[in-house]
Amino acid sequence: MKLHNFNSGPSILPQEVLEQAVNAIKNFNGIGLSILEIGHRTNWFLDVMQEARFLVKELMQLNDNYEVLFLHGGATTQFMQVPMNLLDSTETAAYCDNGIWGSKAIKEASVFGNVNIVASSKDKNYTYLNKNFDIPTNNKYLHITTNNTVEGTQWHQFPKTNVPIVADMSSDIFSREINFNQFSLIYAGAQKNMGAAGVSLVVIDKNIVGKISRKISPIMNYQNHIDADSVLNTPPVFAVYVALLTLRWIKKEGGLKEMQKRAEQKSALLYNTIDSLPLFHCPINKEDRSKMNAVFFIDNERLQNNFLEECKQNGMIGVKGYRTMGGIRVSMYNALKYESVETITQLMKYFANKNG
Repeated sequence: MKLHNFNSGPSILPQEVLEQAVNAIKNFNGIGLSILEIGHRTNWFLDVMQEARFLVKELMQLNDNYEVLFLHGGATTQFMQVPMNLLDSTETAAYCDNGIWGSKAIKEASVFGNVNIVASSKDKNYTYLNKNFDIPTNNKYLHITTNNTVEGTQWHQFPKTNVPIVADMSSDIFSREINFNQFSLIYAGAQKNMGAAGVSLVVIDKNIVGKISRKISPIMNYQNHIDADSVLNTPPVFAVYVALLTLRWIKKEGGLKEMQKRAEQKSALLYNTIDSLPLFHCPINKEDRSKMNAVFFIDNERLQNNFLEECKQNGMIGVKGYRTMGGIRVSMYNALKYESVETITQLMKYFANKNG
């Protein structure tokens, strides 16, 4: 039975990336060693790191002010590392609370300085984005989560502000064409749209580091990682390599323009199906719906459980909603084919007709 991988992360990878990664485990670039065995300071790996960083800058069309880092710890570590590096204890940073990951970022930031929650959508269970807010000019930066994986919302236009913007792009990185130079810092876990779990991407404007009085642990200091070209300590070699393969695949397939086109086609098919079937409903404001993670429900819990079981029996993996939201979640990352979305929409129509 063919499986359709709708997991929210770690998530689907392109088939050719998987095949290339398997080959590299056996024999990396024909050198007689596995990618799992090579030293992280050898030219073999330094070339991997250099190309991966270059492709990030190329795909994002970043200017020369930006540095690209591949770091340990997942995006959750960046909840802490961002304020550690950017926010003094007497300063205030603005944060948007649009879901579970934004809320966790707020908790981490409050350890290092003051947090001003300038916008929240908690009042309606995170089913919309509060976009009408002011950011005091004395706030050090604004933090947003561009796509809320759990709740199914996504920023389609970004706040206009004179303060630096920090963006957690973990679940929609490399999925669309935007002006990435409008952000002062971008971070993302690799395991959704750009590779395997174990490494995080950090894109940082060099002009915002080194401006606080706090002493920073050397291993957590962005400047030290910049100076060391992302090999300050042993990086997750294999995860960086899979990220490189995925970045190559994105470029080969047509870059961010093509990824955006595919995301729009897949999400339009799914949301149009949801909206056409009374059995299903999506509570997310239409203008804020995510093109990466569609969250929707069947009001009758028994029928919803039956639908989830039907998905399982038909090889549709990872469609159960996150524990705090429940319901159904279909993740449509770059590597997911349109045919997989067609398959689940056909099941939805069949199930709705049977239980209408």
